[in-house]
Amino acid sequence: MPRVAVIGSGFAGLSAACFLARDGFDVTVFEKNARAGGRASVFEADGFTFDMGPSWYWMPDVFEQFFGQFGKKTSDYYTLGRLDPSYRIVYAAGDVLDIPAGTEALYRMFERLEPGSSRQLQRFLEEGKFKYDIGMRDLVYQPGLSVRELLRTDVIRNTFRLHVFQSISAYIRKFFRDPRLVQLLEFPVLFLGASPEKIPALYSLMNYADMALGTWYPQGGMYRIIEGITALARTLDVRFVFNSPVEKLALDGAEATGVVVDGVFHPFDYIVAGADYHHVEQHLLPASHRQYSEVYWQKRVLAPSSLIYFLGIGKKLHGLLHHTLFFDEDFRRHAAEIYDHPRWPSAPQFYVSCPSQTDPTTAPAGCENLFILIPVAPGLTDTTAIREQYLHRVLTRLEQLTGQSVREHIVYQRSYAHQDFIQDYNAFKGNAYGLANTLLQTANLKPSMRNKKVRNLFYTGQLTVPGPGVPPALISGQVAARELIKTHQEFVH
Repeated sequence: MPRVAVIGSGFAGLSAACFLARDGFDVTVFEKNARAGGRASVFEADGFTFDMGPSWYWMPDVFEQFFGQFGKKTSDYYTLGRLDPSYRIVYAAGDVLDIPAGTEALYRMFERLEPGSSRQLQRFLEEGKFKYDIGMRDLVYQPGLSVRELLRTDVIRNTFRLHVFQSISAYIRKFFRDPRLVQLLEFPVLFLGASPEKIPALYSLMNYADMALGTWYPQGGMYRIIEGITALARTLDVRFVFNSPVEKLALDGAEATGVVVDGVFHPFDYIVAGADYHHVEQHLLPASHRQYSEVYWQKRVLAPSSLIYFLGIGKKLHGLLHHTLFFDEDFRRHAAEIYDHPRWPSAPQFYVSCPSQTDPTTAPAGCENLFILIPVAPGLTDTTAIREQYLHRVLTRLEQLTGQSVREHIVYQRSYAHQDFIQDYNAFKGNAYGLANTLLQTANLKPSMRNKKVRNLFYTGQLTVPGPGVPPALISGQVAARELIKTHQEFVH
């Protein structure tokens, strides 16, 4: 069987490994860290279980489709429940909006805040569904290797209905005036790598995913998904080698012959790089075999990094749901300090995940598990003093807005930011979410899934197509595997 090395065991690497093994390849996954998952890792401390990365389970159809291609269902690996309310938004003390599950309840909420807006929301979601159907069930499965992929009849015919050349900020304001509703609809694109004024309105498909398809939670935490995919991979005879960072790719002319780990050469016929694309290019390949220069990488627009706090609280809290967004500060200023003038934010918005509100297994009895995230610009200088400063500021606002003491009840504390992303995942500039989904970094304008100078090297993950997020990562692995299989079949015949 052809031998394939997969570098990295994040969602994209695991996905690629499963599809390749299913189709008869001998697959070995090399993982830098002690367990599978990449950014979707987990750790336990003092009775608390903290998901370290993704905390939102959106687009459940993508997960079902993934497992379905192996004759499985998500329920074979984890128990999924829909959150209702989906999440809470705190605009100010006493100004709180709970976002209900189900469109009928959403229509009533919108109508209450802005008379006449329920009909507008219905039209807005219908257009979002149209984009979702074309985008998530077709375009994202393209490898981004040629502009011809976008020149299909259905895409050309529907170019204006997809609103590719209109910003999502302007698009939302065509439908709604109430600033709370506008901010609610703009929030899903915050992590795509640009302000809403620069993100194409195509991405209103994410509003459809949010409001129509719902927010879900796998009982036991997001790492249950990783455990499920890893279990699936093992049934397909995928081998895992942990605590084994790949040091370099061995080459013979225009072909990779294997990987070097701990100074030992391991021969392979193909390589799929699910690790950070920039790291693989700039550190595992010689300059002669790199597709992109360091100048190219420095000009890429990245999605944000994150300053994260994992807190164990020794009492129960009120005023929080499983997901709570704090929008009490100026959204535009924070976005500008991430994307336009990168700096540590002056008054950041922040997000709190409190999974113990839904899942008591994530914290000891009578305690709460808090994951606090501040989106920040990549490439910033990250120090202990800065982390302490922002924790103090965030906790002060959290206490004021929810009317309770928090900091004096902290029984466990850990922070995570740029330097950790670099150390643990070799993340370019300490990014958390990969490459920005701007119009000029879409489809074939992203770093290529194939290395033109090394014919048997393929890339997958958030710095190539289709982009950041867990569902896109699963799809990226599938597409990379498909391209490798196609290449192998061409070689054999």
